[in-house]
Amino acid sequence: MAARRSIFSRIVLAAILLSMVLLAALWALTDQTIRATVAESAHKAVDVDLAGLADIHATSGRAELERRIRDRLAITPSDGGAPHYMLADARGRWIAGDIRTWPRLDPAISESGSIRLGEGTRAHARATRLGPDLQLIVARETRGGAPLRWRVALVFLAGGALFVLLVGTLGKIAAGRLHWRIERINDAFRDPDEERLIAMTADAESDEIDELAGHSAAALARQKRLIEAYRETTDQIAHEIRTPLMHLDGRLTKALAAGPGETVAARLIEARVDIKRLVAMLESLLDIAASKARQGDRHGLKPVDLSEMVTRICELYADSAEESGHDFTWVVEPGVTMDGEETQLGQLVTNLLDNAFKYVPAGGSVRLGLAPGPVLTVEDDGPGVPEAEREKIFRRFHRVAGTRHDIPGSGLGLALARAIAERHDLTIRLMPSDRGARFVVKEGAA
Repeated sequence: MAARRSIFSRIVLAAILLSMVLLAALWALTDQTIRATVAESAHKAVDVDLAGLADIHATSGRAELERRIRDRLAITPSDGGAPHYMLADARGRWIAGDIRTWPRLDPAISESGSIRLGEGTRAHARATRLGPDLQLIVARETRGGAPLRWRVALVFLAGGALFVLLVGTLGKIAAGRLHWRIERINDAFRDPDEERLIAMTADAESDEIDELAGHSAAALARQKRLIEAYRETTDQIAHEIRTPLMHLDGRLTKALAAGPGETVAARLIEARVDIKRLVAMLESLLDIAASKARQGDRHGLKPVDLSEMVTRICELYADSAEESGHDFTWVVEPGVTMDGEETQLGQLVTNLLDNAFKYVPAGGSVRLGLAPGPVLTVEDDGPGVPEAEREKIFRRFHRVAGTRHDIPGSGLGLALARAIAERHDLTIRLMPSDRGARFVVKEGAA
């Protein structure tokens, strides 16, 4: 059976992944907000700084303006958003400041925009005209929020790791609880004993799972009652039919012992054969019904050494095969096991072998193989089965058209074999072959 992946594990994993996605989205939103705030702050700082310098020029003159620009360049702001300046004449020739080339900003209209200061450094700048032969640019770097963004990123990383760990831990605890509750229901279906069913119905119906457990317990209890009633009824019917037939067989035996005439003795013997055939048919029908009723029910199945069981059966058939003139061979690989009822599995093997020896004439061959899986193969070189009949032969009372009337049987052997196979989650099929019939029993879907 393929390994299962618990739905609860998938839920916990999905919750962790969703938490990580939400944290990443929140961090991206926060980072974008910080960038926008820093850019807006830079724009306001440029406008305020430019207005202040223009006022200094208007009140104190050009010399004082140059001195103030030098003073401001000597100070490094704590936020990292360093200011930059350029005082130039009307032709854009440098007078003061750390910007040496006039950018493409029109001072006549106090144009603002983004300028490049150096390799990889950009700043927001605004240009203005201070007089007929004097113009000024004030710029401020927009990467001033980098330290803040790094600190926020570290906070998100540490806090996010703790949050994801918390989500995973709480999710695992909750999923473990749900898994235990669902597994209890599954255990009841696998082995519906009385204690499990009582425990499931004793819980208060506080949520949907408790309600499901209660309904499941009620359904399983009802199924057990129906199966028990069915078994009691079939056992009683079998007893009521089998007992009179066996009594009748006993009276026929006494009649034969009294030494009747030759004709009467022959009829009595025929009657006894018919009685035995009816009893065998009744038992087969009951076995088929019982196997069908327990299909999918794993209760009562135990490990069975198929290799040892099949080898024992083959050794028993070897002597009868020699007497009937059949060539019987088998290849059984050691260590092949499965969970099942040994009696029923033995009956499955014997039914297939009986079917092969019954239809293969003397001198023919029958071969049996058992491989891990398990895979059981029974094949012969007899007359085979027409393609149109390959599924019909597993029906009750069906016999292949053209079958000789002297071949005993009621058409229940293969029907019982399939019922036993399905009881053990096995499939049995008649596979195409060049000659004869080839039956394959294996685990899994057909």
